[in-house]
Amino acid sequence: MTTPPEPTTQPFEPHHGAFGSRLNWLRAGVLGANDGIVSTAGIVVGVAAASTQRGPIFTAGIAALAAGALSMAVGEYVSVSTQRDSEKAMLKLERHELETEPMAELDELAALYEAKGLTPATARTVAEELTDHDAFAAHVDAELHLDPDELTNPWQAAISSAIAFTVGAILPLLAILLPPASIRVPITFVAVLLALTITGWISARLGGANPRRAIYRVVIGGALAMAVTFGIGHLVGGAVG
Repeated sequence: MTTPPEPTTQPFEPHHGAFGSRLNWLRAGVLGANDGIVSTAGIVVGVAAASTQRGPIFTAGIAALAAGALSMAVGEYVSVSTQRDSEKAMLKLERHELETEPMAELDELAALYEAKGLTPATARTVAEELTDHDAFAAHVDAELHLDPDELTNPWQAAISSAIAFTVGAILPLLAILLPPASIRVPITFVAVLLALTITGWISARLGGANPRRAIYRVVIGGALAMAVTFGIGHLVGGAVG
């Protein structure tokens, strides 16, 4: 009797465009939180190496949080706005081509389905039926892989990025401020590395990648960032002092 193969774990592949878009936003949110953790941790650890007073550390941490969140928001807004403009331009061009060259567009749609493995006759039939139903929707889906009702939103991207960065930045800020001065840096190191382990695992699972490799990358990168900024803060603090 043949034993059926054991099921393997595969990354979830959404077939619905809107769900896939939400998954991409979730992945971007995790990466934004990761940026907030690493950048803010580096700054507050560097300041803590130069000063044991909570005031300067708190000021630097809040400044890093605000600057990072705003920078992420502006960057995402500009990037997504450019993408949205490109998507609108492609949709406008597709409408124009359907109005001016309907037969050429029908041939193009049939060729697209034929390239996916359909026979020429079947591809032509599918193209004609989809064109009769909604030519624009058929071409946008098969040719551009876009949903006109689900275009990227620059404001949503900006706000999401700012929130994700802020959430990530809060952890190292609390970790450096709450403990006594003698142990605040080690506690911050441990808290940040644990948080990076979680974000690395989540981002890997969302992307279907190897979690261990992703965790190694973010943890080693975060540890190096904090070690470097701690060393710089210690040297600069000693020189200024």
